Amino acid sequence: MKLGIVGLPNVGKSTLFNAITKAGAESANYPFCTIEPNVGVVSVPDERLEVLQKIYDSKKIVHTAIEFYDIAGLVKGASKGEGLGNQFLGHIREVAAIIHVVRCFEDENVVHVDGEIGPLKDIETINLELIFSDEELIDRRITKTRKALKGDKSLQRELSILERIKATLEQGISVRAMEFSDEEWAFVKTLQLLSAKPIIYCANVSEDDLVENGGENKYVKEVRNFAKTEGAEVVVISAKIEQEIAELDDKEKYAFLEELGLKESGLDKLIRSSYHLLDLISFLTAGPQEVRAWTIKRGTKAPKAAGKIHSDIERGFIRAETIAYEDLKEHGTMSAAKEKGLVRLEGKEYVVKDGDVILFRFNV
Repeated sequence: MKLGIVGLPNVGKSTLFNAITKAGAESANYPFCTIEPNVGVVSVPDERLEVLQKIYDSKKIVHTAIEFYDIAGLVKGASKGEGLGNQFLGHIREVAAIIHVVRCFEDENVVHVDGEIGPLKDIETINLELIFSDEELIDRRITKTRKALKGDKSLQRELSILERIKATLEQGISVRAMEFSDEEWAFVKTLQLLSAKPIIYCANVSEDDLVENGGENKYVKEVRNFAKTEGAEVVVISAKIEQEIAELDDKEKYAFLEELGLKESGLDKLIRSSYHLLDLISFLTAGPQEVRAWTIKRGTKAPKAAGKIHSDIERGFIRAETIAYEDLKEHGTMSAAKEKGLVRLEGKEYVVKDGDVILFRFNV
């Protein structure tokens, strides 16, 4: 899963990226300190794996992972090439979802590219650049479809969708805010529109606001109200606190969070929101060699899930020996769970559920 971190210069993008990936992307108090997208791979925390390791006495744990792309700061005019904008927009096209870092803190020592703090204006600046880029693509597609329509009347439906999208974009509204049927959405996805990508607005607040007010301030409220219009997620973090957490080991991290009165880190919140936004779940495999989490789309059937492990397993799929994680945890061993009739043999039509512990049977 690839997530792109975007935002105006000096909103805390690279500080956040450095913290959550410990990858050391350059962070400086001036625009465009990040030119190429830095990439960091982060393990997805899953306490179920530790429990399974004890049950199976496994040699190692393999977490599923998320790739974070730190994409350089966009500015007004990016869609026209300002600030190397076209290059940056190309990087956004490659990610599954956008994490839009929005400055929701005041600090006279950190300059704002527009001279004043205004999260809604910042959001609009970025979103409009994505919309302008999409408009160009849609205009070209409409011209092409109209020509093809003369010889293929079945394209009328596609043309109607394209014209609806164009009208929406012209109002300055992102495609993600539109409503489509499942069939229409399948077509829209093929267009690879930037403003259609799922988005998490990451409100970057001061340390004091996060600790004293749970991160809620007047700027965050503005972001939350806007996000509702798009069905977008909002995560409140303090990039500075994340930076401090990044220097600690796990034991120190939890002690530090407890001291601050925080239940989880900003990274944990981002991962949870990303899974929810993209409708993802994890199934688990376990044995003496390793226990491992695998990420799939909710609604995935067993053979397709097996293909995440290896294409041969999908091709030669016979059945899936399946047990719910909670049942296995409660009874302690597979043999004890089998005695209780909790282990099931599922076929090709079985829809995998979050937390399923699966052994795939296959023959190639």
